[in-house]
Amino acid sequence: MLSKNDNELLTRVGPGTPMGNLFRQYWLPALMSRELPEPDGAPLRVRLLGEDLVAWRNTDGTIGVMQNACPHRGASMFFGRNEENGLRCVYHGWKFDTEGNCVDMPNEPAESNFKHKIHATAYRAAEWGGLIWVYMGPADLQPELPQMEWMLVPASHRIISRCHQSSNWVQAVEGGIDSSHVSFLHSTVASHAPQAEAARGLFAVDKAPEFRVAPTDFGLLIGARRKVNEQEDYWRVTPFVLPTYTVIPNPRQMGSGFFVLPMDDEHSWWFTISESPRPDRPGTPPYVELQPGTWKQTRNLCNDYLLDREMQRTVNYSGLPTNRVQDAAVTETMGPVMDRTKEHLASADLAIIFMRRMLLRLARQLDQGVEPELLQHPEWHRVK
Repeated sequence: MLSKNDNELLTRVGPGTPMGNLFRQYWLPALMSRELPEPDGAPLRVRLLGEDLVAWRNTDGTIGVMQNACPHRGASMFFGRNEENGLRCVYHGWKFDTEGNCVDMPNEPAESNFKHKIHATAYRAAEWGGLIWVYMGPADLQPELPQMEWMLVPASHRIISRCHQSSNWVQAVEGGIDSSHVSFLHSTVASHAPQAEAARGLFAVDKAPEFRVAPTDFGLLIGARRKVNEQEDYWRVTPFVLPTYTVIPNPRQMGSGFFVLPMDDEHSWWFTISESPRPDRPGTPPYVELQPGTWKQTRNLCNDYLLDREMQRTVNYSGLPTNRVQDAAVTETMGPVMDRTKEHLASADLAIIFMRRMLLRLARQLDQGVEPELLQHPEWHRVK
């Protein structure tokens, strides 16, 4: 378990918090490139690390990300006009460039120099690997963009999706690095039936894996060893890349997985990268089913994820379809921010213990002026 102070330090990411400052040292995915498809198109709201922002694609194709509230009198820039390489507030016409400079103030006299004294909070943005990345840290410490392997291949070789999670980011990350739950939450009824040996699979043969965790230059390498028989072991190896990227073990080699990014202390974004689209549903992973016009899953906290008790009795362990729905159900129902002073960790939680200690240590070190070494080595992100 964690102390109350450590739980607060780990989970809070707003401006000025130690963990929020750590996240702001990294380039973070904010949008998919296809969400801003054309120059001078409609701006989009973005909430990240407790800040309300707006993003747009300039006339020249570059990306701007700035505070949503106009510095004049707080009107939302989401309603702004995207024109001639800048975003203009529709309330009084003030216009801002991607650096946050006020470049036009048409409701002031022509001779006024007041516009030169106004500056909006704006963040560096870059388009890379099918995502729009944002750097929210000190300008003089801006690192290079990460070089994960799926970023370095043609766009036809990957698909990217995102969805909303109604919980603190740590709960979602912990679920991603926890290999022992696969033998239960993601299992079938047949895999737990002693008479159905052929249907059980590697995860069901040994439901109590032995864990080993190794700190690495990119984060952690998490191994879960299961006994297949007297002569053979099965190792499931999960790389965890700072600050929150988890590579899902699979037969392919490109290192695809998911990011969990904090919207704020009680909500998160999942960005999932898959290696090849299904021909029948191009561009959309089959496990993400969203409510129309939202990034929320159709099955969600408000409708108990449409839990099917008959399915739970006859088909699978949870009564819920797809890993993403199953993961969301168990992590969101912990509450918006789980109270880790009340948990009881076991040996199967070794990876979670390592991850928490690492992030808490890095946040405290940054508070003392020590930056994460990974930021100087974008090539360390090339993890299989």
